[in-house]
Amino acid sequence: MKFCVKSLALTCGILWAGCVFFVGVANLIWSGYAVQFLHWLASFYPGYTAGRNFGEVVIATLYALLDGLAGGAVFAWLYNRFDRSTAEVRQESTAR
Repeated sequence: MKFCVKSLALTCGILWAGCVFFVGVANLIWSGYAVQFLHWLASFYPGYTAGRNFGEVVIATLYALLDGLAGGAVFAWLYNRFDRSTAEVRQESTAR
């Protein structure tokens, strides 16, 4: 089985961006909600400061989209690479 790199990258990007967006909006609605999580995001997303305004939520969401796209693409590529090498091993063992 092979992963479609583009599809998995888009799926991971959209899911991760959606999670970050909903947590950010929830923090705007309920002060103090998931503050530690938002500060954790701010520690590695440059330009994002975990401030309580909608612009900050958009910035974090865009970073999460890019982060998820890259992570999903790398995961799919690695999986396909390892799956190909194990398929070659299986073919060699059945040919004997």
